[in-house]
Amino acid sequence: MGVVPAAAQALAVLHYLGTRAQPAAAAAISRDLDLPRSTTYHLLDTLVRTGFVVHVAEERRYALGVAVYELASGYSRQTSLQRLARMPLAVLVDSAGQNAHLAIMHGRDVIYVIEERAIGRPPLVTDVGVRLPAQLTASGRAMLAQMPRAQVRALFSEPGSFVLRNDRGPRSFAALRYLLAETRRRGFASEDGEVTPEFASVAVAARDRTGYPVAAVAVTFPSAEVDAKERERLAARVAKTAVELSRRLGSPPQPQGKDTPLQGRE
Repeated sequence: MGVVPAAAQALAVLHYLGTRAQPAAAAAISRDLDLPRSTTYHLLDTLVRTGFVVHVAEERRYALGVAVYELASGYSRQTSLQRLARMPLAVLVDSAGQNAHLAIMHGRDVIYVIEERAIGRPPLVTDVGVRLPAQLTASGRAMLAQMPRAQVRALFSEPGSFVLRNDRGPRSFAALRYLLAETRRRGFASEDGEVTPEFASVAVAARDRTGYPVAAVAVTFPSAEVDAKERERLAARVAKTAVELSRRLGSPPQPQGKDTPLQGRE
């Protein structure tokens, strides 16, 4: 059975609004999604009538509506992603001996949805429900590195986009773009002391059936205890877990040594 165009377009509009920090104008939605203006207005009208979008009349812009929150609440109750990821993360913790977590993107932030703690390891700031700036975290960088460049630029186009925690991390889109290029080159993302002093993380994105990076698997460890070679070994274990989670999410296998479809997309 083929894709229903109108449904795909409506979902694209919802996804677009969900990645914006502020309400968006219909013209911007039409332009960025390459939709005819008339189609865009018809879609927005339907989504407003059903509660999935609200029209901010005084700004002539559109934002997500309460029906999206109701869906998100249902998702939280069913915890489908958590169910799929819980066992692979537990296996990762057993093999790595370090704390592991799963995060998803929400705007310019990551939200942690699972934390698996290794025996004897201290708790971290990445507890379930915590939000952190995506560009500072290994999890966020892993997902951003696999997103279309235009989407990343849209997320980080505002002057206040580059929030810092410990006076470390990228301060401009150019610096972020360099970090993401390094992430793609290495095959995993990393951060060291940018979230929590004296702790570092490595992460790899997990993909859904469309190849989109819907989550990231990460391991966090004391910086002084893990040298460069051991970090690469940890990253290999994280990558194996991300591949398994991607398989569970319906993602087709990615050819080794080849750029994925999203990596090369501008």
